Amino acid sequence: MASQHADRGRVNGLRRVWDGPAAEWIGLAVRLGLAVVWGWAGLAKVSDPAEAAQAVRAYEILPESLVKPVGWGLPFLELALAVLLVLGLGVRIVAVVSAVLLLVFIAGISSAWARGISIDCGCFGGGGAVDESKTEYLQEILRDSGFLLLSAWLVLRPRTKLSLDAWLAA
Repeated sequence: MASQHADRGRVNGLRRVWDGPAAEWIGLAVRLGLAVVWGWAGLAKVSDPAEAAQAVRAYEILPESLVKPVGWGLPFLELALAVLLVLGLGVRIVAVVSAVLLLVFIAGISSAWARGISIDCGCFGGGGAVDESKTEYLQEILRDSGFLLLSAWLVLRPRTKLSLDAWLAA
């Protein structure tokens, strides 16, 4: 009986976090955290588009005709996502785009790992072939999975404090 009461208390506590006023502040922290990730990734690559294209090429997935457009365009997409998240504009849409992008990154890293290709992911600049001992596939997949969870929070709870979405809805 006491165990059931304790379990109900935990569930109610989680529900208060999920539905209560704290959820919008948590959402703000999640939104800004994800903005930092996208901003960092985009800024690290935007100054050297040739290096970004080389990182894309290293995955050996895309045809050569798409390597440059993806390598050169990806940093600008990441920066756009960061700006929109900082502003809190179109949060749910940006979170969905973020989630899809992260799933693509996880699939690409997993594919390189499964095919025995030794590369640095290039997620935050650099990228390309590395010695097999320098690969960090599991860490990269776990990191991106964590970012995916942040995106999922914003897909489910897009209303956050200090957002243009909330201001426009008022």
